[in-house]
Amino acid sequence: MKNKTVRYYSTNYKAPEVSFREALLKGLAPDGGLYMLRDIPEIPVSELGALSGMKYPEVAARILSMFLGDEIGMQELLEICSDAYRFDVPLEAVNGRKYVMRLDQGPTASFKDFAALFMGRMMQYFLKIENQHITILTATSGDTGSAVANAFYDLDNITVIILFPVDEVTEMQRKQMTILKKNIHVFAVDGKFDDCQKLVKKAFTDPSLSVFRLSSANSINIGRLLPQSVYYFYAWSRLAETNDDKVVFSVPSGNFGNLTGGIIAREMGLPVKCFVISTNENNEVPVYFKTGKYRVTSPSVNCISSAMNVGHPSNLARIVALYGGKMDESGKILKSPDLKKMRADFFATSVTDSRTRETIADCYNGSGLLLEPHGAVAWQGLMDYLRLNPEMDTGRQLCVSLETAHPAKFREEIFKILNFMPALPDSLSNLLGKVEEFIYLENDYDKFCHYIRNST
Repeated sequence: MKNKTVRYYSTNYKAPEVSFREALLKGLAPDGGLYMLRDIPEIPVSELGALSGMKYPEVAARILSMFLGDEIGMQELLEICSDAYRFDVPLEAVNGRKYVMRLDQGPTASFKDFAALFMGRMMQYFLKIENQHITILTATSGDTGSAVANAFYDLDNITVIILFPVDEVTEMQRKQMTILKKNIHVFAVDGKFDDCQKLVKKAFTDPSLSVFRLSSANSINIGRLLPQSVYYFYAWSRLAETNDDKVVFSVPSGNFGNLTGGIIAREMGLPVKCFVISTNENNEVPVYFKTGKYRVTSPSVNCISSAMNVGHPSNLARIVALYGGKMDESGKILKSPDLKKMRADFFATSVTDSRTRETIADCYNGSGLLLEPHGAVAWQGLMDYLRLNPEMDTGRQLCVSLETAHPAKFREEIFKILNFMPALPDSLSNLLGKVEEFIYLENDYDKFCHYIRNST
């Protein structure tokens, strides 16, 4: 693969195209849009077959090099990926060719580690070259904040400000953010995730904050999405029987960054039969697919799969753009995408909390498969898809359901359902007894601005 300059455009189409470095460090485009690849690179079939012989950091470096072009050397990129990805990516066989991909073995026991670890290292790499400092603003509904706090902790060129909805994260998720100090500043917002997201987005476009160099580590940042494309390639490379063996992925979806990473992988040439969009009771996207009318869920519904409590997924604008449409940041569709093709490529379903709990119980009691709420939503979504498409449930169809957090992050909920506490991995057991530090913040933009000015 030859290196070349890769360009990124804004989904609002009113900002200049930029390089990966600029898109990564800006986070949000100046017109309020999200950066997206102008031309998605294609991986040759011969390259696909070669992935099966590579370790995860090698797969990551090979795929990510196609997004970075000539902005970093291959050896430097491999060193960054090798430093970031020091943990396993288990693919647990359930029955037939159905698997659960456990993305919970990183330092914060969440799939967000894959993106945050790479982002932190790439940002530091570019900032050191420029001798610059940056302030990261991040809204989180659960695991993003902990992953970002861990990945960016004590980096010399970066200050991190994290906002989370005060009543909608677990104790484990909160502690993973709040026991860190130094360059990490954490705020508990009196509101929902969408309120946190609005505060962050408003700050990015506020002229009074232009003196600060602000960026994001949310999935509104293209740097969050691209590393998430890698594990789709990795799973397929370990499980596919031939180069054209198409896979069904079931993706637990909240802000839709995880799904968008998978879609990018498919557009690069990964053989995908279908993406199952598995949401909790925040069902605005399944309703949109069914009716053709998109309505924001406001306020978002507080479900046990807390990281998916999103009433308007930011990344839907990227997906709409990939299908020829245009959506603004408020959720208004300015140009309709090819909904017919979207319905053919995706299966969208909503899973209630009661069904989520039933799935956790049924999977464990039936086959010993231990799932947390987000993984249970994905598994139930896959079962919904196979029930309505019985021709796919043949035992020959490769299916991979994503689990995005360790069950021990939801110990209380698991105990209510299964009557035992999941064992804590090392990444969580070291939180016990640590002192937390965070600031309570009213849902007030002016007060948030005050904190930005005094934290940077």
